This record gives sequence, C-alpha cells and structure tokens, in this order.
Amino acid sequence: MTTYVNPAYYANPNPIFQPSVRLIAAITQASPAVVTTTFAHQYFDGTVVRLDVPPACGMIQIDHMTGTITVVDTTSFAIDIDSLQFAAFVIPTFEQHVNSAAQVVPIGSANDTLKPAVQNVLPFN
Repeated sequence: MTTYVNPAYYANPNPIFQPSVRLIAAITQASPAVVTTTFAHQYFDGTVVRLDVPPACGMIQIDHMTGTITVVDTTSFAIDIDSLQFAAFVIPTFEQHVNSAAQVVPIGSANDTLKPAVQNVLPFN
C-alpha cells in the first residue's frame, strides 16, 4: 500500500535564492483572486508571478496566468486576476494524482525600486 506524501514536504521554506517558487494551498474565487501558500512566501507588492495549476487541482482556467501581486499577509497575496467564474481550487488526493502540486512562480517585478531584489549567497565552506 502506498501512503500519501504531502507535496509541501518537497519545498524548501528557506531557499538560498529569492524570490522563490511556493506551493499553493488555496486560491479564492474572487476578483481579485487571493492565493494562499503553504508557508511564508517572502514576496513584495509588485512582484509579477505565474500560477502553475495542474488539472488535479481544479481551477484549470488560471493555469499559466500571470499577474502582479499585492501582499495580504505572510502566506497570502491578492493577484490581479478575476477568478469569479473559474472552477473551485482543490488539493488533489493521492488517488487522483501523485506529486500534483500547484505552484506560484515569480517571473519579474513591476516595482520601480530594487526593494524585492535580495542578495543570493551560496554557503562557502
């Protein structure tokens, strides 16, 4: 018998490079849509992101859409996408698909400052 492994265990909550890909825990059917990540996203207002949502997660209409975000709190942000008419977002069960996790991928910034830019430093031993 195979057991279910939460895809959140495959994501690093403290990656070296920022801004980082985050797994999606929920997306509201709203205008603007509000995305909740599985742990702190560390994004800034004005970050441009792409949403990658596999069919097993529902809300396939939002898959590969991009938008500019406004941070709501440490794990949620609003994105300038109207998802009112989209299918509901769901977390797939093991039986539906193994390793099907929706992701938010930062692809740019609409900010006119370097505030979102951070120094990426690899550990040297």
